[in-house]
Amino acid sequence: MTGRSSMNDRLSPLPDALPAPTTDAHTHALSTAEHSGLAVADALALARSVNVTRIVEVGTDVESSLAALALARQYPEAVAAVAIHPNDAARLGERLDAELARLEAIVGSSDRVRGVGETGLDYFRTTDAEGRARQKVAFAAHISWAKRYDRALVIHDRDAHADVLDVLDAEGAPERVQMHCFSGDADFARACLERGYWLSFPGTVTFKANEALREALDITPPDLLLVETDAPYLTPMPYRGKPNSSYLVPLTVRFIAERRGADVADLCEQLAANASALFGDWGEA
Repeated sequence: MTGRSSMNDRLSPLPDALPAPTTDAHTHALSTAEHSGLAVADALALARSVNVTRIVEVGTDVESSLAALALARQYPEAVAAVAIHPNDAARLGERLDAELARLEAIVGSSDRVRGVGETGLDYFRTTDAEGRARQKVAFAAHISWAKRYDRALVIHDRDAHADVLDVLDAEGAPERVQMHCFSGDADFARACLERGYWLSFPGTVTFKANEALREALDITPPDLLLVETDAPYLTPMPYRGKPNSSYLVPLTVRFIAERRGADVADLCEQLAANASALFGDWGEA
């Protein structure tokens, strides 16, 4: 099934199509399939129908990273980012080094791998000192791979803004860094933008309570702006609470265009150009 016929009662309706093609800069289509019953092929077809023509499929451990790469090899509209998520790194204990070695082999295995991440620090779910120390070990390894294999670095940062920047500064960030699911205020945005990092805004920017996040959006220059779903979570208004998917990117794009006083088509084209600058041309799978 494709198009509207592929949608089930749990899913939000299709928004109006965007006037120009654009990119979902961070998603988990495979997790969306498990979470909502929306098969990957159907999710991509729905996204194409509203002019979301490219995605970045993101892995969070060795197995999901291999699956992300397989998806990117199968579908030309997808590229992969691969990683051991910070919370997974914290839980691996003595197995961390072995899993990191397995992950590095994936990073360098294919041109369809365009990103290393999501990596970084998560102090919301990992609260113990030992777990946080393992996160920093994994984070440093991912940074080194991004530089070694010339991949974009995709950052997960939850309640750890200062330490994320400290690790990046200490290790030496690669040329291309995406602050995935940006969650900081304008001051943190400035610190990231001064370093040349792309800020990637999910559906949370549409939530009423997140004015500080919108103030960060306001100061983000056009060439360092990205939009993502982080599906199956963080569904934009007015469908917050339902499963997210790449076909809902138009809701966030239109919200941002209105907030910034931008033409929607121009914004779509800028977002697509920014994704290409970060991850390279999608090309053929």
